[in-house]
Parts: sequence; C-alpha cells; structure tokens
Amino acid sequence: MSSDRLRVGAAVLACAMLAATACSCGAHRDSGVSPAAPAASAVPATTTPSTVTTGKGAAGTVPHWDHVVVVVLENKAASELVGNPAAPFLTRMAAHGMQLANSYAITHPSEPNYLALFSGSTHGLSSDACPVQFTGPNLAAALLMAGRTFTGYSESLPNAGYTGCSSGAYVRKHNPWVDFPALPESVNQPMTAFPSDPSRLPDLAFVIPNLDDDMHDGTIAQADQWLNAHLSGYLAWATSHNSALLVTTDEDDSSAGNHITTLVAGAHVPTSTFPARVNHYGVLRTLLDAFGLPAFAGAVGVVAVTGVWS
Repeated sequence: MSSDRLRVGAAVLACAMLAATACSCGAHRDSGVSPAAPAASAVPATTTPSTVTTGKGAAGTVPHWDHVVVVVLENKAASELVGNPAAPFLTRMAAHGMQLANSYAITHPSEPNYLALFSGSTHGLSSDACPVQFTGPNLAAALLMAGRTFTGYSESLPNAGYTGCSSGAYVRKHNPWVDFPALPESVNQPMTAFPSDPSRLPDLAFVIPNLDDDMHDGTIAQADQWLNAHLSGYLAWATSHNSALLVTTDEDDSSAGNHITTLVAGAHVPTSTFPARVNHYGVLRTLLDAFGLPAFAGAVGVVAVTGVWS
C-alpha cells in the first residue's frame, strides 16, 4: 500500500476515534489480570489551543518544537530524584533545563495516570486493569488527524502492534495507546525501533522503559543509566534542532501527596524553575499547544506551561 493511502487510512481512523465518546472495556479476565474498567465519563468539548510560536517561545505561548520526546518513569516522589547522587542524568537535565517544581499526578495506581497524560481522562479506571479498550480523543489521534506523526516506543515490547498484557518486563498498563484500538498498529513500536538519527523521529514520541528500567522494579540508578544510554544523544541534538525532551513520572510512591518530578530540556528551554502547580492534564495541554492542536477532555480549562520559554 502506498504511503499516501496509509496516511489517509490513519487519518480516517483518528477521525473516527475522535468522534466517539463511549468507552468499551474488556469483559474477560486472564490469569492474574485485574477486573475490567468501568465505563468512561463524558468527555468535555474541545477548545482552541493557546497561541503557538514557530520556534522561539514568548510570554503566553508554547514553543513550536519540531520533535518532542516524552519519557514516563515510575513511582517516585519529586524529592527522590533531582540532586540524588544515583541520578546524575536527571540532575544534569534539571540543571540545564526547566524543573516543574509543583508537578502532580492525578491519582493512584499507575494506569489511570498514563491514560490521563495521553487522553486527558482516567476513563473511570481505578486499577491497573488489563485488557481495557477506550474510544475518544487522545494525543496520537489528534496528531494524526492534523497530518502530524506520533509513535510510542516501549522497551521489551515483543513486536510492533503487540496487544498482550505483558511480555517479560513489558506491561501494557504503562502503554496507553494500545488501549485505543482505533489507532493504527504502527504507532505501537518496541524501543528497538527508536531511530538512531533523531531527525527521523515522529513529531511526538513517548518512550516507556520496561519495569526493570523505569524505577518500578529496578533502582533509581538503573533508570538513570538507561536514560543516559538511550536519550543523552537525543538531548544533545535537540537543543540545536528545535526539539525537546520531557521526563516525568506517572505517580509518587504514596509518600508526598502525588508530588512528582517533571523536567523539560532542549531548545527554547531556559535554566529555570516553573513554580505554578501543574498536573498531567497541564502537561497534556502544553503538548497540544506546542503542536497547535485543540485541547480536549481534562486539558480543557487548564493552563499550559507558558511565560517561561526563551
């Protein structure tokens, strides 16, 4: 099939998904699998994005980056990472970029937070249920409908398009795009597909380390070393190529009121601390504004990170 026909097909799928608002959850249970999720609540109407600049940002705007890579780590309070001798990569990233000092997750446990960041809603989920399926707006669909590109890269995903609940240290509960079956399988890729040439990255990429490397089962040092090995090259490139790296965690360890670490570094990102309170919906709104996309669901009515870009 030609690339034009693939793009049209993806756009049609995205449009169909955005038009829907109902939630359909898997009804059966596998061995060791949590019960299926409850139905989703209604999704708020979309709104127009904030003013977007081309390249350099200004007060009240979000930079229009060419590429953004978002990494989601696991289960650490904000105080546990930046400045920790076991986390030199994250500490350097904070020292040369922006730290969102009052960044918060939405809830507990993990899966609803991933869904909130990706789709602006927890969809009524209060567990790490698998499998679940949802319809409605999300980052990937919004980008595809706008003629842009999205890919999620998950470490230890056994093959592109895999929909199983787990495989080795990979778990589907940390991979929200697989829960939206209207999306093309091509958005769901293993980390081995992450391009060595950063210019070949999609407009927006999510990177999900496996349980050993995301601080869930492994140590802070192990996760930090993984980030350095896989993303230090991209970060060095991003600063001179109108691109950015955003690292956050899904939730805290239930010790700090869900206060988490969120860092941004790259082009147009000054060394600074952003003091206002921001949650996953605010980060979602910032990403939508960066690509000139209308806000949807929980990103409606929240303020993007603005007034701080260089």
